[in-house]
Amino acid sequence: MEFDLEKEKIQLEKDGKTVECDVLFTFDSEETMKSYVGYTDHSIASNGRKNIYVSSFDPFGAKLELHDITDEKELEMVGQVLMKFDEESK
Repeated sequence: MEFDLEKEKIQLEKDGKTVECDVLFTFDSEETMKSYVGYTDHSIASNGRKNIYVSSFDPFGAKLELHDITDEKELEMVGQVLMKFDEESK
């Protein structure tokens, strides 16, 4: 996986293939004390909308690595951010 905020690109391995994703937004949460990145591979969900993914990351780490979000409160907070992002993009 490559993660380059300056180029606004993320490369992931998915089903044995390299998939390039575009970074849509980043944000920091005072509540969780983490940084997050929202990105898309431009695939379309069953509802006809573009899939957007969010992962946490440490912006000060030697190598930028994405981390899954598994905590329910954290998932709820990220969901609220996604809804706000969706409203602002209309």
